[in-house]
Amino acid sequence: MTQYNAKYVLETENAFDVIANNFLMLKKQHSETIVKIAKLWIDALNKGNKVIFCGNGGSAADSQHLAAELMGRYKIDRNPMPALSLTTDTSALTAIGNDYGYEHVFSRPLRGIGNTGDVLVGISTSGNSKNIINAFGVAKEKGIATIAFTGEKGGEMKKIADVALNVPSNITNNIQEMHIACGHMICGIVENYFFGNSK
Repeated sequence: MTQYNAKYVLETENAFDVIANNFLMLKKQHSETIVKIAKLWIDALNKGNKVIFCGNGGSAADSQHLAAELMGRYKIDRNPMPALSLTTDTSALTAIGNDYGYEHVFSRPLRGIGNTGDVLVGISTSGNSKNIINAFGVAKEKGIATIAFTGEKGGEMKKIADVALNVPSNITNNIQEMHIACGHMICGIVENYFFGNSK
């Protein structure tokens, strides 16, 4: 093995150790939180409401990914469950960002399409994304439950969310790894509740 290869093998092994330890801490700290979030989604969907997601950058991708898991399928071939991401309409995002400011790109659409009984999931590694915080404010006004996916510190979103999943890391990529894994777990719980054999 060359010195070059040995260096990057060691870095890779160290990265695996960090990821594994993060997930062990996540299991200890947030297994009940994940179930609590799944229950909020289930309660909303049972009443004919929807799950709405929003986030910026990589968290926008996670928002779209999780909405697609509900609207398409996670593991079971079944009917769609109503979900959407506020990150997908580029015309709305750019018009609102241009006319009102980027801090309103999620709150304004939510005011238009959000209904009492819906659930809003805001995904932010810092927990301080102003556009998500503003969307949480609109959600409170409209009777929409708020769920924050954040990093360890939680930021402002942790303080104002109905439920906060502040995963145990302050490193952006590691936070994102846990966010999508937790989102998948929640999708699995919800899908099994409505369509699994155990219902």
